[in-house]
Amino acid sequence: MLEARELVVSRGETVLIDGLDLTVAPGEVLLVAGPNGSGKTTLLRTLAGLTLPEEGSVHWAGGNVRRDGGTYRQALIWIGHQPGIKLELTPRENLRVFASLHGGEGDRDAALTRMGLGERLDTPCRHLSAGQRRRVMLARLLIEPASAWILDEPYTALDRHAVEALEARLAEHAAAGGITVMTSHQPVMLEGVNLRHLELGHG
Repeated sequence: MLEARELVVSRGETVLIDGLDLTVAPGEVLLVAGPNGSGKTTLLRTLAGLTLPEEGSVHWAGGNVRRDGGTYRQALIWIGHQPGIKLELTPRENLRVFASLHGGEGDRDAALTRMGLGERLDTPCRHLSAGQRRRVMLARLLIEPASAWILDEPYTALDRHAVEALEARLAEHAAAGGITVMTSHQPVMLEGVNLRHLELGHG
């Protein structure tokens, strides 16, 4: 279970989120929405332990992530706006690096193929489009044994095939008891999933 307790999140001198209490249970997908500048990315970075809150705390499985961050990091996949891949490496090589750093016994080639990169396995990522680079990063969701996913605009630059593959994986993750917190400017279509919404910037 992922929890935020009395969370205060700021950017500079501006308080974006004031006193947020939040629980995301196993099997749930939380979609964070709101206008630009409302604090969506800052909240996700705070929940991922990458940004410290002004006040309050984030907890994973009952433990404060600031005091027991190692356990949380092992359970977490964070995918932000930037692709987060090495452009000189191929998709296959990038996934090998991720697997060595974060674990992952899944079939890397099968994961990349499912994300529509079967014909680009050995193409240096510098020669891939923005959407293809994004799919390399998202292929991590198919091989790494993380129970918590925090995804900032994962649909960005994806074509229809990739969106469908991602949504299928999100549904599988939820069915297995995984937790997802995400943002998206596009509609999120997840059938049979406990999809919750958090709207920022309207209060």
